[in-house]
Amino acid sequence: MLTKEELPDCPVATTVQLIGNKWKLLILRNLMGRPWRFNEMLRSIPGISQKVLTDNLRALEKDGIVVRTVFHEMPPKVEYSLSELGESMRPIIGMMETWGKDYQKKVRNGD
Repeated sequence: MLTKEELPDCPVATTVQLIGNKWKLLILRNLMGRPWRFNEMLRSIPGISQKVLTDNLRALEKDGIVVRTVFHEMPPKVEYSLSELGESMRPIIGMMETWGKDYQKKVRNGD
């Protein structure tokens, strides 16, 4: 989680700081549906590198948005899912999806 000193004054800036890059948004989009394993998420997000995915998952975990669960089995298994805080972002991501669909429709129809 961000410290008090790291929190921007503006609540919109806080949200942008936490989820405001395209990789984090695509990770969250995936996690809205179900828990994901690292390699399947890596394959599902075109253009993302292993390092960038790792860095973004760690940041989302540090900020309390994503939970990393390790299953102690052979071979080891790790899954990522939304935390309760991450689940609270569902309406935000849903509105972004709705807006994106409406925009795509307008562009495709030449509006």
